[in-house]
Amino acid sequence: MWVPSLEGRSPVRYLAIVEALADAIAAGDLRPGERLPTHRELAWRLGLNVSTVTQAYREAARRHLVSGEVGRGTYVLAASREAALFGLKAVPGGGPAPIDLSTNVPAVDPDSADLAATLAAVAAEGRIDAALAYHSPALLRRAGIAGAAWLAARGLHLRPADIVPCAGAQAALTAVLLQLCAPGEPVLVEDLAFPGLKAAARWLRLPLHGVAMDGDGVLPEALDRAARATGAKVVVLVPNLQNPTGAIMGPARQAEIAEVVRRHGLWLVEDDVYGALTDRPPLAALVPERGVLVTSLSKTVAAGLRFSLLAGACAPVRELAGQIHATSWPMAPLMAEVACRWIEDGTAARRLAWQRAEVAARHALARRALGGRIPSDRPASPHLWLPRQDDAAAAAARCLAAGVEVVAGDLFAVTREAPPGLRLSLAAAGSRAELAEALARLRGVLSLPDTATNAAV
Repeated sequence: MWVPSLEGRSPVRYLAIVEALADAIAAGDLRPGERLPTHRELAWRLGLNVSTVTQAYREAARRHLVSGEVGRGTYVLAASREAALFGLKAVPGGGPAPIDLSTNVPAVDPDSADLAATLAAVAAEGRIDAALAYHSPALLRRAGIAGAAWLAARGLHLRPADIVPCAGAQAALTAVLLQLCAPGEPVLVEDLAFPGLKAAARWLRLPLHGVAMDGDGVLPEALDRAARATGAKVVVLVPNLQNPTGAIMGPARQAEIAEVVRRHGLWLVEDDVYGALTDRPPLAALVPERGVLVTSLSKTVAAGLRFSLLAGACAPVRELAGQIHATSWPMAPLMAEVACRWIEDGTAARRLAWQRAEVAARHALARRALGGRIPSDRPASPHLWLPRQDDAAAAAARCLAAGVEVVAGDLFAVTREAPPGLRLSLAAAGSRAELAEALARLRGVLSLPDTATNAAV
């Protein structure tokens, strides 16, 4: 049982408890999903009134440190340090910058002139001023039509009216969670979840409940138990190239998960930002009446377009379609113009094909460099998961000291039981040569277990 020391802290006792709680979370003494003592237990051990502890837990919840659930207790919320992955990289001692395998961005084709050609065409057609104005109804309709065409290639056939263009997948995910959930309501996720989801849940005060995975994604029996235990009505999953593990659902697992979704009347929110890198269809296609799909061009075509799609032939999407000031309006019209053109003229499909080929080449390079420890029977993933039996944070620090930046698994962990490991973002390296150098350095500092895979274990 966690019992804080209040010595040297705020003389206001409830604030002293909150300070101690924040410090314990920051130090890793309290991990995401850990249950805190009851109000009465902590009050008794600290010699305080129960009302003081109640006030402390209430303040901690306001600061998004914990979440209280009636009948289940108070739990530590999953923190998000995603911003650190995209911040300016400080180089210790002013030396050369480390090779970045930490940020999950698409590979960049140095020979591409697509954007320059498109902007030149927009200017030649006299459309630059329109691209810098507010959205026109015509542009929003066009975005919906282009989005429907893009999703049809993924095997999801929807009307343009079933699609809400948004300013990036993070904005779309936040919008749908806001639509489906009230603060304090539980949300089911993989027990290793991508930081953007953790950030959105923390902001919206939604407690996340991790569901165990294997190489095919979440386990059906684990999802069934979690749905019954929590009463959750929403599950957020990444069935294709799950981040961080690279897990991917086969047809049999998809069918089992779809059955659990229907049995419990769950709303499935599927993050499919990596799906186009595979030939696997979205899980949402199996539960069209309960599925909301979120995807974008950021991981497959160009990171900076900030053009995403929130899609589904179901009530939540219809309701969000009327909230354009919170969804479509934040899109930059110029980027929407570029995205529509690229989908319409085939540029997006061509760039996707290049990205798939580049990811496949880098994945094969990693498989060779890591001694065949990465299975060859799974689709190529832009990110690899290396399970660790030791302290993953310490392993990440050794990698950084060797000049390679990777991410320790605690950034993704939702529960204390989440498996430890390191995520390597293969596409972040500036070139295959740079990736090869990074992998060679990693072999020198990591004792890689023979069971290392690109999927959860």
